[in-house]
Amino acid sequence: MNSLTRRENKWNPLREMEDIQNRMMSLFDNTFGRLPMKKEGGEEKLTFSEWAPLVDISEDENTYCIKAELPEVKKEDLSVTVENGVLTITGDRKFEKEEKGRKYHRVERGYGKFSRSFGLPDDADSSNVNAEFKNGILTLNVAKSEKAKPKAIDVKVT
Repeated sequence: MNSLTRRENKWNPLREMEDIQNRMMSLFDNTFGRLPMKKEGGEEKLTFSEWAPLVDISEDENTYCIKAELPEVKKEDLSVTVENGVLTITGDRKFEKEEKGRKYHRVERGYGKFSRSFGLPDDADSSNVNAEFKNGILTLNVAKSEKAKPKAIDVKVT
């Protein structure tokens, strides 16, 4: 699970372990994410890798923004849910139907079902999420709650 939460300045050994695990998983995802075609009896067999859409996460003073790349995913094959402070994007990118007379020499793009989950920060308002799907990009805007925004407090001098 990916997290949007801010890091504290204090050293946290559990967070360090999570960081190491995330870095190792990222290393293996980048190295082994795409499987080569296997040759059996001189004939190449197509293999499909598991895939998960890439995301960019940003924030401004009012919202958190998650943008996910979802090329060739149809709106009806896409779902966004928020439950217990976790935002989850699930969907399915279907492989083109094999056509008679068409022979694939290489298939590198991932197909199939996917799921990405993100822990929302404490100041995110999970009841105020807007989603827009345009040109293969899913944009989710999660509002920050009003009560979590910093407020200036006047200090009286006596």
